[in-house]
Formats: sequence, C-alpha cells, structure tokens
Amino acid sequence: MALEEQCSALPRWRSISLTHVEFPDDDLTGQVLAYISLLPVTILVGFVTLIVFKRELHTISFFGGLLLNEVVNWLLKQIFKEPRPCAGARSTLVTDYGMPSSHSQFIWFFVVYFFLFLYLRMHQTNNARCVDLLWRHILSIFLLGMALSVSYSRVYLLYHTWSQILYGGVTGCTIGIIWFLFTQEVLTPLFPKIAAWPISEYFLVRDTSLIPNILWFEYTVTRSEARNRQRKLGTKLQ
Repeated sequence: MALEEQCSALPRWRSISLTHVEFPDDDLTGQVLAYISLLPVTILVGFVTLIVFKRELHTISFFGGLLLNEVVNWLLKQIFKEPRPCAGARSTLVTDYGMPSSHSQFIWFFVVYFFLFLYLRMHQTNNARCVDLLWRHILSIFLLGMALSVSYSRVYLLYHTWSQILYGGVTGCTIGIIWFLFTQEVLTPLFPKIAAWPISEYFLVRDTSLIPNILWFEYTVTRSEARNRQRKLGTKLQ
C-alpha cells in the first residue's frame, strides 16, 4: 500500500497519557511500539538521576554529547525541512519536520557510544573473567535490539519514513563516534583538573575514569567502611 493510501486510511489514534506519542486504536503491536519509542525519554531521566546522585564527569560528558546530538538534529531539520508522513493527519506533533528522525539519531548515538565505552574505554578486559565478557556481549545485543526497535517503531507509527530513520541513525552513529573520541582523547586527560576545581569540590563532582570497575570499587569501599564503623560502634558499647 502506498504511503498516501496509508495516510488516507488511518484508523482512530490514541495517545499515551502525558505524552504526544500516538498509536492506532485496538492495535496491540502499535501500543507496544509506542511505549518502546519512549525509551529515549527514559534514558534522559536516567542520565539526570545518575548525574544528581553520582556526579561523575564521564557521565556528565556522555549526557552533554546527547544534548549536542539533539541540537544537531534540530539544525538538520531546519535545513532539510522534509515533512513527516501523514503530518497533516496528526494533532500532537511537536514539529512537522521529520528529516532526520530525532528518535533514531538519539538512540543510535546512545548505543554506539555505549558500545565504544564497553569495548574500548573499559580496556581492562584482558584480565576479565569469561562471565564479565559474556555480560558485555549480552548487554550489547540488548542495546542493539533496543535501537532497532525504537527505529522501527517510528516507521510503524507513521512518524517517519525509512529514509528519515536511516539518516537519523547514520547521523547519530557518526556523532557518537566523534564525541567518544573527543571525550577519550581531549576531555578525559582534563578530568582530574576539572575534579579539583573549587566548584567541582563544592558540588562533589568526581572523576572515576581510572577505576576499571566502579561498581566493584564502590561495593568494596562501602563494605569496608561499614565494617569499620560497626567495629568502632561495638568498641564504644563495651
């Protein structure tokens, strides 16, 4: 069926509460894909939460790259000004321009940057256990499936054409690679100096780039501190 025929035969659409994402009424697949298309919002909320509670410089840099990626997407849309499919049939579109897809560009930036972080930034894999390596491979497959699902959801829900999704994905991948290299080669050597700034110390901003496994480090330090405090408390009670 041609795109024009699809637009003319659109069913009644429903929107997810508190969002502008719509899906065809009585279409379970469309509803599931509509929720999947909200993953970029979930990722943004997760980043803000991590920054507030962890205040780690690399996380802040990663988030800054995502914001830059969004700015580039907005600029490209203003340049190309290519309309979305069925743009006139929707009442909840934030913008009528669809080239390139912001969802596709966002999710592929995130996934490609994460890939590079897992396999290049966490370079201490030579001494890693097989279970740790397997976990990274499984996570990579999950992230790839997530990116493909978000991209497909935008075509299925008639928010974008395949070309808009493709160009969004290519742009996101390109910016993700460039930003990772910039963070790795330019920003990371500066992180210790930035963490030593008075304003960074005031807001408890830290640099953990030299710690290979931050989860294990925080676990061991917390457990050691808890044992020391318990030992001191037991001594006082005697």
